[in-house]
Parts: sequence; structure tokens; C-alpha cells
Amino acid sequence: MPRYAQIVMGPAGSGKSTYCATMIQHFESLNRSVQVVNLDPAAEHFDYPVMADIRELIQVEDVMEDQSLRFGPNGGLVFCMEYFANNFDWLEEALGHVEDDYILFDCPGQIELYTHLPVMRQLVEQLQQWEFRVCGVFLVDSQFMVESFKFISGVMAALSAMVSLEIPQINIMTKMDLLSPKAKKEIEKYLDPDMYSMMEDNSDTIRSKKFKKLTEAICELVRRFKTSLFQIGSEESAQTLSCWFDL
Repeated sequence: MPRYAQIVMGPAGSGKSTYCATMIQHFESLNRSVQVVNLDPAAEHFDYPVMADIRELIQVEDVMEDQSLRFGPNGGLVFCMEYFANNFDWLEEALGHVEDDYILFDCPGQIELYTHLPVMRQLVEQLQQWEFRVCGVFLVDSQFMVESFKFISGVMAALSAMVSLEIPQINIMTKMDLLSPKAKKEIEKYLDPDMYSMMEDNSDTIRSKKFKKLTEAICELVRRFKTSLFQIGSEESAQTLSCWFDL
């Protein structure tokens, strides 16, 4: 039987670890086995056990303390991920060869890992070679999506990851419970948005003709890639999400 993998992505603080914890609880309620692999070398703690932890291979703190490298936090994390990509044998040994495994890969939040750096794509390709069926989950904090331009920015980040990794992907707005009733109502229009109406709503704030033309082009791109739009994430939606992943 095949094995299954979710690549859990999103900016720092978007709720990736909370998502993993929620999915673990959901799968356990179905008596279905699920495991988590931590791929964030700067992570501090988890509320659940992990089957493999990249910090056993390399840690950001160790890289930053190496005087011969002289990396800051961001450069140190990129170095760690590139080192990881050159040592996939460590991951293969940690994963083992149990059939029908369902594994969540809790990934770092640096957006460059999903845009112009090859590390995450190399991971996806390696998992596919190990006969995993791979999908992506991209999380964005809903508090940063309540304005149209911020929403477009979030969609573009998710779309960049989808185009780069070339795997089925679901995008989720998280932390909806932290929004005010007004903000919740406002954000509903972003679940199936009319991109041109959003443009018209903000046309008065766009003074530059070049910027307006660029924004129109971005809106057209988002409209054509309907699959890059967002779903609302909550504990109650775990069942719906798991059904989509099974498809």
C-alpha cells in the first residue's frame, strides 16, 4: 500500500504546529495512524510526539555559533535545510518502511524555501521516489487577510509554493476564532472572491497607473488559478479537510 505525506507550509506564526496537533487528534478519533516529522531546525517545543526531528541532524543554534560560517538566523536556517537536502538518507532511515503511513511534515516558515530555493522541491521529489503520495497544505493567519491587498499578497505566497512544488495543495486561513464579528463577515467575501470587484473597491487608493496595471494583472492571475484560494481552518473542519486530502 502507498504511504501519504502532507507538506505543512506557511509563514512563521500561521499555526502549522496547531494544525498538526488538530489533525493528530482527528485521525486518532478515527483510529487512523498519523505521525509528524519536524523539519524546522529552529523549533523549540511541540505539544505532540514526533517520529523524526531535524534538530537531531542539525540545529540553527549550532550553525549560528560556528565562527567559520558566521550566519544569522535566516542564513543559518537556509544552511540547515540545504544540509538536510544533502542527507536524505537520515530521513529515509527515520521514516522506515511501514505501509499505509500518514505523515505530516511540519516545515519552516521562510517563504524563500518555497519560491527560489530548491530544497522543498527536492524533498517532494524524494518522497515521491519513496512511493509517498504527497500533497501540500499552506496556512495563512486570517488576521493578515482582512484587507484586499493583504489577501492578494497571501494568495500570491500560496500560489508561489504551489507552482514551485507542483503538488496538489489546499490553502487554509487559520485563527478565525481571533477575528472580531465584523472582520469575520468581511473575510467571507475572500472565500470565493470576485477579483475585479476587489480592485474596484480599492481603485481610489491606487494613484499610479503602472501600479494599477500591475494589480490588475495579479488579479487576473489569481482569478485563473482558482485552486489557490482559501478555505477556513478550524477543529470542526478537520473532517472536511481530511476528505479532501484522501481524494
